[in-house]
Amino acid sequence: MESLVKLFGEGQVILFFLLFARLSGLFAFFPFYSHANIPLSIKSSITFFMVIFLFPLLPPALHVNATLLNLSLAIVGELLIGFVAGLFLTITISILQMAGMQISFVMGFTMASVVDPQTSTSIPLLSQMLSLIGLMVILAFNGHHQMLLFIADSLTLLPLGSFYPQTNILTYLLKAMTGMFVYGFILSFPVVGFSLLLDVVFGMLMKTMPQFNLLVIGFPIKIMVSLVVLVAILASMMLIFKKEFIEALNHLTILFVR
Repeated sequence: MESLVKLFGEGQVILFFLLFARLSGLFAFFPFYSHANIPLSIKSSITFFMVIFLFPLLPPALHVNATLLNLSLAIVGELLIGFVAGLFLTITISILQMAGMQISFVMGFTMASVVDPQTSTSIPLLSQMLSLIGLMVILAFNGHHQMLLFIADSLTLLPLGSFYPQTNILTYLLKAMTGMFVYGFILSFPVVGFSLLLDVVFGMLMKTMPQFNLLVIGFPIKIMVSLVVLVAILASMMLIFKKEFIEALNHLTILFVR
């Protein structure tokens, strides 16, 4: 290691490791890249080759004093960039999971849950389905390429080792968390609204026709109508999700404000 430091220079080696830390945040926290089904060896290999590819784009100046404390704080800051940016985008994907949970609740599908490989938590089946469709939408409009462009642009707009959290990041995160619940309810409202309308109709039928069996007839009808409404509004849900995801990508620039 000492021979490599002498060969390439101390500043170049520090820049290399700081760039590796920033790109590691990409594959550790960004949607799609951080998926648990991608082996860790593949993530590490791609990160290493991307470091080699992006290293010539780095500005020559080093903004970190070569001390152990400063380097440790700089590496933590680089990883924090990936964590915060990935959190911005993950909250947007959580809109679909929130909508799927509310739809599953009114359909009676809350017991039909699966383990999300991304978070290793149990979520309703509809939430997992909507999340996978949202991930395909991200790939369809090259959202994964825009994440790479964000990292490439950050090398010039935010020099390595110069990031530290700002209050505007916390403000946006609070706003995004509130928007997650609001937009989750908006996306699920057509299905929830039709379900409430069916409940009113079934209540009237049970008053006028006491022999009406809600468990045998009512629940299958409710599930069928909810699935039909979900299929009808699925394209609109994905358009709203795409708009919010692009807006989240644009708001990543607040990380560059110092």
